[in-house]
Amino acid sequence: MNKIIECVPNFSEGRDSVKIEQIVNVFRAKENIKLLDYSNDKDHNRMVVTVIGEPETIKTCIVEAVGVAIKLIDMTKHKGQHPCLGAADVIPFIPIKNMTIEEADALAKEVGRTLAEKYDLPIYFYEKSAFAAHRQSLAAIRKGEFEGLAEKMKFLDWKPDLGPEKPHPTAGASVVGARMSLIAFNVNLNTTRFDIADKIAKKVRFIGGGLRYCKAMGVDLKEKGLMQVSMNLTDYTQTSIYQAVEMIRFEAQHYGVSIAGCELIGLVPLQAMVDTAAYYLGLEGFSVNRILETHLE
Repeated sequence: MNKIIECVPNFSEGRDSVKIEQIVNVFRAKENIKLLDYSNDKDHNRMVVTVIGEPETIKTCIVEAVGVAIKLIDMTKHKGQHPCLGAADVIPFIPIKNMTIEEADALAKEVGRTLAEKYDLPIYFYEKSAFAAHRQSLAAIRKGEFEGLAEKMKFLDWKPDLGPEKPHPTAGASVVGARMSLIAFNVNLNTTRFDIADKIAKKVRFIGGGLRYCKAMGVDLKEKGLMQVSMNLTDYTQTSIYQAVEMIRFEAQHYGVSIAGCELIGLVPLQAMVDTAAYYLGLEGFSVNRILETHLE
């Protein structure tokens, strides 16, 4: 493959394995595209798929997968802890090899136009693809979620960039855009009190005065009997995994709460894990070049 782009579509289905497999099957056994990972969570009621491939193949498969999701997912019946606007909730494009962020943006705009025209689906562009500063943030676009979308679209500032100016009856809307690589990382807490997780998330995230490249929210993991601080680290070179974990640990101590465990959603850059291992093991002068497998190519 000459040009390689990554796409990490998030679908609002994390419980029905039949529906999950029907969506994921779109990405299997295709030329010039590789399914790297998919993971789902019942509490979040969400699935995250990670694929890489050539731009045109990625575009074709994403359009097809969104079509499958629209047929299978009814947002009027959707219940889950993760905020969402639609069946195919967010579709980010990340340049990987021989591609610029500008080319990723152009592909995102092309996919957004196709989705709007083919499925009569409202489209918002975010991050590097946003048409206005107030739409760069995914959290800002999602505010009000599917339930408040129809009312939100009545305001000029929140009319969709493409497609109808009202939600799709069952699929809501989709957010599409180009961005750089981020890490979706969650920390589970040994408590059943949501207010504690919520307070810690507000302390850790940037808009609350916390870590610069951290977005965070509290989540109730009912099936596990735990609370969670769910995070997106938007620049791991500036806000590392271990910084986020240690800040959460520090804040949790105020409430007599410990960390029950951590989880990664999707894939993670090797350097981020090298940095984390070096920190916790106290390794001096350690780098990715000390990893055996990096010398086997």
